Amino acid sequence: MILTRAGAEFVTPLSLGSLSGDKVYQELFSLTDEAEMGHIELSRSADLVVVCPATADLMARAASGLANDLASTALLATDKPVLMVPAMNVRMWEHAATKRNVAQLRADGVTVMEPDVGPMACGEFGAGRLPEPDRIAKEVRRLLAGPQGHGPLAGFRAVVTAGPTREPLDPVRFISNHSSGRQGYAIADALARLGADVRLVTGPTQLPVPDGVTALRVETAVEMQDAVKASLPADIFIGVAAVADWRPATRAQGKLKLKGGADDKVALQLVENPDILKSIGAKRKDRPRLVIGFAAETSDVERHARGKLARKGCDWIVANDVSGDVMGGADNEVLLVTKAGAERWPRMGKAEVAMKLAERIAATFDDSQTNAAE
Repeated sequence: MILTRAGAEFVTPLSLGSLSGDKVYQELFSLTDEAEMGHIELSRSADLVVVCPATADLMARAASGLANDLASTALLATDKPVLMVPAMNVRMWEHAATKRNVAQLRADGVTVMEPDVGPMACGEFGAGRLPEPDRIAKEVRRLLAGPQGHGPLAGFRAVVTAGPTREPLDPVRFISNHSSGRQGYAIADALARLGADVRLVTGPTQLPVPDGVTALRVETAVEMQDAVKASLPADIFIGVAAVADWRPATRAQGKLKLKGGADDKVALQLVENPDILKSIGAKRKDRPRLVIGFAAETSDVERHARGKLARKGCDWIVANDVSGDVMGGADNEVLLVTKAGAERWPRMGKAEVAMKLAERIAATFDDSQTNAAE
């Protein structure tokens, strides 16, 4: 980790080293640091070089090929991918010189993120804010994942369901739930980053489709079932969607009206929706090699998850307690239940949960291939 002189005005080397758990390098001509790890080796020892925050000054020096301190020298000497995360005043970001330097860096193969837009410490408003941590983390994962179609899950097809379903009562009303689709989208993204061919069957959400993922948009549970069937065969199925258990027995052609009486009551007849997860988990020739279901519970999470594992014919169940802010929130705390046991994961961002699950899937497939070879 390299700390520039300007950066040291905001955070001390001791604080940065304590938080990162790594040595902090500052001086180009430090005899001690050069003896331990020369600046050339330092610039090539990582898989990705991240400049955060990337100031207008540092980007200008990098674009010009200058090497007058440790940071700029390491950037000039590295043979690894470089990610720059800009942060500066809006006028500086929009200046012709900065635009020219950013264009040069991108032409040289450097990835330069677009800064966030919003209020700044200087009191101005506009583009130039440091991107939010989740945006930076997502870009880092993308760059580390390598080219699309490469990775431990290359050659495998995955089908992921996400979001809620909507079951219409009439042309303007429907039955649904609070699912945002974030966890399912994050899982689709993580699988794609590990090289899988991903089909995302999604209910209504406001989320952008992850890069490298093919999306099939649906509204109702029946439509989701049809889209899942059309996406098979697959090696992996992950049912993350919060599929409505019931739908109205009939759908009114026109808007239902209140009669306006004091004793006005509406009787709603419901019928069960198809059980998508159970149909996929059933034993048959085209069953995916790994079937994973999600269980959203409000009590006795592990007991209900084990029951669902048996009833649905799944290989794994990812269970969570949704009595708090999980549905629609950015974080999740899950219990991974398999026939072999249960593993509780600490609360973390949904993107982290997704990548951990994707890596577990990749390791499982790798182990099965190794055992088959033996």
